[in-house]
Amino acid sequence: MIFTDMELREILLTEDNVFLEELYSRAREAAKATFSNKIYIRALIEFSNYCKEGCYYCGINRTKTSVKRFRLKEEEIYSAVESAYEAGFRTFVLQGGEDMHFTDEAFARIISHLHETYDAAITLSLGVRSKEAYKMFKDAGADRFLLRHETADAEIFKKLHPAEQSLERRLRAIYDLKELGYQVGTGFMVGAPYTSVDSYIKDVKLIRDIDPAMIGMGPFIPSKGTRFESYPHGTVEMTRKLLAVLRLEHPKALIPSTTALNTIDDNGRKLGILSGANVIMPNVSPKFARESYNLYDGKKASGLEAIEGVRALNDYLKEFGYEIEFSRGDYNV
Repeated sequence: MIFTDMELREILLTEDNVFLEELYSRAREAAKATFSNKIYIRALIEFSNYCKEGCYYCGINRTKTSVKRFRLKEEEIYSAVESAYEAGFRTFVLQGGEDMHFTDEAFARIISHLHETYDAAITLSLGVRSKEAYKMFKDAGADRFLLRHETADAEIFKKLHPAEQSLERRLRAIYDLKELGYQVGTGFMVGAPYTSVDSYIKDVKLIRDIDPAMIGMGPFIPSKGTRFESYPHGTVEMTRKLLAVLRLEHPKALIPSTTALNTIDDNGRKLGILSGANVIMPNVSPKFARESYNLYDGKKASGLEAIEGVRALNDYLKEFGYEIEFSRGDYNV
């Protein structure tokens, strides 16, 4: 289904709990119609918190001197993937800052090794690179790419990023990825500085145009030492509304219940799933990396978010009628 602008505004502004519970119920049913009660899990490997970009909200931006920087060696990446594969994971997500120490050729080598060694999907979250680099990664065996647009409002984008970045540049990369045949994921921050109901409507409409395989969306959480460290975090309520809307507009999309949502509410993971989400991404990075890859303050990167808690996570999901699905979970049009 497609919502009109007026309907979107009504949903995003309402405080009618009866109306909202009906919305969430419809979103759950839309997810179950495609995925049953399965929650796909992806093994997240955070390989570097070095970044050449200076995004004003980000806890690992290049200007932040208090960050304890790390960069996994190739052998450490392979070891994390091996442990995750043995635990049953069949999708690996390589995520990091825009760290040019990892050249295009280095990434292609890593991807090729994983592709040849494991019967699993390879997802990348590396930021903006050239179309030629994206093609190199695809040829090496990458299947998916996550690149959030962050906000569909170009003026807000300018206020959140240094001048060398632009929404146009980000969108050009997203469409390059689609043209190359990736299963593409995009998304935005809920409650980020300057955002509003009007900007969220733009986000929903942009995602409609992109028609992504994956939609990653969670609440903004401030990070100390950044320009917006005193700004309030996004809310569970607005995040749930937008999750439900996007599930209803994209019934086959893979939509995570994010770590950020669970960070601002101990029940956030469950609330995300009950709003239409169907993916969780346990962190399988080495412990020192989990503790240092902090895009925002208070990140939950242990317990159920870590590989050690997968069995507990499955027990948790069963309490409200869901269960883990380990398979690749490719997007099917």
